[in-house]
Amino acid sequence: MTGTWGPSLLQDGRVRFRLWAPAENAVDVLVGGNAVAMTAAGDGWHEAVTSLARPGDSYAFRLEDGTEIADPASRTQVRDLEGRSVLVDPAAYAWQETGWKGRPWEEAILYELHVGTFTREGTFRAAIDRLPHLHHVGVTAIELMPVTHFAGRRGWGYDGVLPYAPHTAYGTPEDLKALVDAAHAHGIMVLLDVVYNHFGPVGNVLPRIAPAFFHRERHTPWGAAIAFEERAVRDYFIGNALHWIKDYRFDGLRLDAVDEIDDPSERHILIELAETVRSAAPGRDVHLVVEDQMSRKGLLNRDGGIVHHYTAGWNDEFHHALHVIATGETEGHYAPFMTETDRLLREATARGFVYADRSKDRIGPPPQDPLPPQVNVNFLHNHDQVGNRAFGERLPLLVEPTLLNVMTALLLFAPGIPLLFMGEEYGERQPFLFFADFGGDLAHATREGRRAEAENFGGLPEGTTAHHLPDPGDEETFRRSQLDWSRAGSPEGRDCIRFVRELIALRQAHVVPLLAGGGAVEPHILPAEADVLAIDWRFAKATLAIRANLAKKARALPQAPGETVFRLSAAGAGGPSILVAVDRGPESGNQHAARLL
Repeated sequence: MTGTWGPSLLQDGRVRFRLWAPAENAVDVLVGGNAVAMTAAGDGWHEAVTSLARPGDSYAFRLEDGTEIADPASRTQVRDLEGRSVLVDPAAYAWQETGWKGRPWEEAILYELHVGTFTREGTFRAAIDRLPHLHHVGVTAIELMPVTHFAGRRGWGYDGVLPYAPHTAYGTPEDLKALVDAAHAHGIMVLLDVVYNHFGPVGNVLPRIAPAFFHRERHTPWGAAIAFEERAVRDYFIGNALHWIKDYRFDGLRLDAVDEIDDPSERHILIELAETVRSAAPGRDVHLVVEDQMSRKGLLNRDGGIVHHYTAGWNDEFHHALHVIATGETEGHYAPFMTETDRLLREATARGFVYADRSKDRIGPPPQDPLPPQVNVNFLHNHDQVGNRAFGERLPLLVEPTLLNVMTALLLFAPGIPLLFMGEEYGERQPFLFFADFGGDLAHATREGRRAEAENFGGLPEGTTAHHLPDPGDEETFRRSQLDWSRAGSPEGRDCIRFVRELIALRQAHVVPLLAGGGAVEPHILPAEADVLAIDWRFAKATLAIRANLAKKARALPQAPGETVFRLSAAGAGGPSILVAVDRGPESGNQHAARLL
């Protein structure tokens, strides 16, 4: 009980309200037109049990000076971030897919989407209507960008302030549960992107009521660092993870920028969170993914194939090296990849962890080696790599079609888990831009900060200046970022969908069984010419071979053993091409080659 945040519905019909506010001597909970005095419960906690509240009632906390605040663990708001919270019955939704247990990780075809721009309506309910399309393509897991309550109506979600509450702009808790339920009906897992490294700059009351929640002397790039060594703080975030996994039946979480989660405790918060979540969901396939700039292998350890902490991590180096080869951009965070680009791409594709495990950054158990390839999440696009560009351009506007097809095939055949960004499956050309809904000085600071961000993600295109950058606060910037679903029905869009769908089907037929077989995998990088990738992954029962030419000119590709299951080459004398083969031993041959043009 000590660490429980937020209201609890008791069996006798009463409601328990709790608030950690060590800086306050007296707090009331305002509910149903009544003010109920809360009592001190020790260690900075205030508590009240009352029969005056029912699910659906709005409530707020009143501080000593009369200020009314929303519950920092609000399950939903009446309307705005700084308005009243609403009491929610977590058991009220009638789940339809009660037998759903999830899917194995090796089957994952991830699809990252932003609820507000995925459809014209920008709601959880509207997203349900697009699930048949995703199922048709072969997507097996959607990953929602953060949906928790942030300031304003429009935003990426990474500046959330009420991490337990779905943003009212997207819908109600029941609407979000309906989206998860409907996805499960289509055999699609749902992961949620959560932000446990900072709070947004508007509407956060925790610094006032609980200064010990933060470290004034330490900062992240987005504000004061969080004091994870405090028990109440740990319980806030661990409880949040359990909230999404248990109450909403999400199949997993993607933890944003865990390298900015600094915890001096003997048992790191990331370890305690993962172990607690896994013990709370027995019999379910729950997948925890990290974005970790430190590439700490120890977080991803396996024990006889069993995941004890984190399932996978984003493999940024795969994207960066491939992007440099494809576009020639070397500004910002692409600069380290302008030399030895081929080596970095080969290592990132074969093993991941190009810049891994600096000893001073290690947490948890010592890293195991080797780790299976599915601990890497690979991508050509994601919200960062598109949205932080100056003008939000997607690869179809930067890379010629044949090379982009070769890159897509590499993404979907490499053993790492592939992630598609919304619209990628049909060749979306609408930009995905950075947008927010701040006012005053903060809106100005956000506009000013876009130049530095753009320069870190490819730079400003020739002939443009910071003056040309889209205004994040302009609603039109948000509207321009919405998907153009009419393109999915165009001849070009249908061709792209057909191509991606066939690649996914081939992956499920030839690569997934190798990943599911378990055991150690030995990647072997073959010597090759510049801009050529040649790797053999030696699984227990077969070898997967990929040969890819990413150059504009013909290149010699090392021979690939076994059955050719996919081949794509440019028309004419040469250029980008890829060949994928599987060698299962003496029965393999080349007579079953599949060619998609």
